[in-house]
Amino acid sequence: QFSDTGSRKEHVKITSESKPGFLERLSETSGGMLMGLVTFLLSFYLLFTNEGRALRTAKSLDEGLSLVIPLDSIHSVSQQNEGRLVHLAGTLSTSKPLFDPSYGLSIWAVKLKRNVEMYQWVEYEDSTEYEENGEIKKETKYSYNTEWKSEVVNSRNFDREIGHKNPSAMAVESFTAVSPNVQVGSFVLSKGLVDKIDDFKQLSLSNLEDPHADVTRGGDYFYHSENPRRPEVGDLRVSFSYAGLSGDDPHLGSADQVTVIARQHSDQLVPYHTKSGDVLQLLYPGALSVEEVFQKEHESNTMKTWALRAAGWLAMFVGISLMTRIFYTLVDWFPVLRDLVNIGLKAFAFCVASSLSLLTISIGWLFYRPLWALLIGLLSVVPIVVAKSRVPPKKQQ
Repeated sequence: QFSDTGSRKEHVKITSESKPGFLERLSETSGGMLMGLVTFLLSFYLLFTNEGRALRTAKSLDEGLSLVIPLDSIHSVSQQNEGRLVHLAGTLSTSKPLFDPSYGLSIWAVKLKRNVEMYQWVEYEDSTEYEENGEIKKETKYSYNTEWKSEVVNSRNFDREIGHKNPSAMAVESFTAVSPNVQVGSFVLSKGLVDKIDDFKQLSLSNLEDPHADVTRGGDYFYHSENPRRPEVGDLRVSFSYAGLSGDDPHLGSADQVTVIARQHSDQLVPYHTKSGDVLQLLYPGALSVEEVFQKEHESNTMKTWALRAAGWLAMFVGISLMTRIFYTLVDWFPVLRDLVNIGLKAFAFCVASSLSLLTISIGWLFYRPLWALLIGLLSVVPIVVAKSRVPPKKQQ
């Protein structure tokens, strides 16, 4: 049954299947064990390589900090700094503005992004499973709502496409225009540095006129719709954003200022290759000192390192859980025993994953900082010792 509430529609679908037998569940568990083994092995690779990457990056940043030269002027190119790592801060400039002739829009900026959205049907699922008469039944509630989406939603994958059909493509496409020549003073930024200018801001369209008769401006959007207040499926709306303002604008303000650390090659700022094998080409918004830039890079490296450590530990925990799942399947017929085994397996996976993760991290540090590697290696036995201490001692006979 359909119940129409404005633009929202919904229906319920119930499917049933026989409860899987012991052999079938055992077969599914075996497949999970194989997947768990792969995940378990990948976690070692992730943890080990992450430590090498973190230490290599830290050494590269320390090397860069010891070699970087602050420039006295950004408006002249000194041949004495050729090939050296330099630090400079200044406003962005480009050779010409960026245009979108379809909407009569131009702006002095490093990047201009056109974002196109289409009014479409979107399907949502909410499923619940329950057991009835020896069968596993799944009740799925499908609901449909019309929303603005920047990607085409394929309605062919809907449970019920009739009445919820979306167009297969957009008549207007999204795109990002990038200035071919970006400078700070007399220095031209490399593509890698330009890529780092990604702090996009919404562009106000209040000062623009409607570009065509079939396009209506409403707020910060251009609408391809007969009635923007009551859009229909297939209608489009277009917005714009920019990054790196490169000229003074009466409505947007002054040109953006950036801080750059890179290698000077003639009048270009290009990547600097460190002895550790990393590449340094840093760009931050605003005027920052050398110390502030490298501090931010060290903080970023630390956050990335801990995020990958957590991901590696989680992958190892999931891998061990999947590999030991067979013990849970073997006692699945006994509810009380099944719950106890489940708790024990999770505790086992937690302790082993913690110990092996710390041990892998210590091995990763072995070639760089042996003392820290030894301390972390000793720390890796703590989860096992704690788990063992909770086991009650056997009573004397």
